[in-house]
Amino acid sequence: MVEILVPIALFATIFGIVFIAISAKNKERLALIEKGLDASIFKHEGQTHWRYGALKIGLLAIGIGIGLVIANILDVNGIMDEDVAYFAMIFIFGGLGLLSYYKLMGKIKPEKED
Repeated sequence: MVEILVPIALFATIFGIVFIAISAKNKERLALIEKGLDASIFKHEGQTHWRYGALKIGLLAIGIGIGLVIANILDVNGIMDEDVAYFAMIFIFGGLGLLSYYKLMGKIKPEKED
C-alpha cells in the first residue's frame, strides 16, 4: 500500500507546482490588463521563436542517444567502468547537442513578429 503512495505523491506535487506557476502567470497578466498596461513586457528583445524549442530538444535527445551508444561500446569493451561511462557520455554528448543548437541559432536570423 505504501509503495503506491510515493508515485501518487510525486505526480500530485508536480501537478501542483505546474498549476501554481500557470495560475500565478495568469493572475499577473490579468492585473496588468486591469491597470491598462501592455503585456509586451514579458517578451524579451531578441528572443527566439517558440518553434525552435523543438530543435533544441531534438538535438539534445540525439546527443543523449549517441552518448548512450558510445557508453555501451566503452562498457562492453572494458575501456571504462560502467557507471562512469554512462554518466560521462550522456553529459558530454548532451552538451554537444546543446552547443550545436547554439551554433545553428547563430546562423538563423530571428524573424520579426508583428
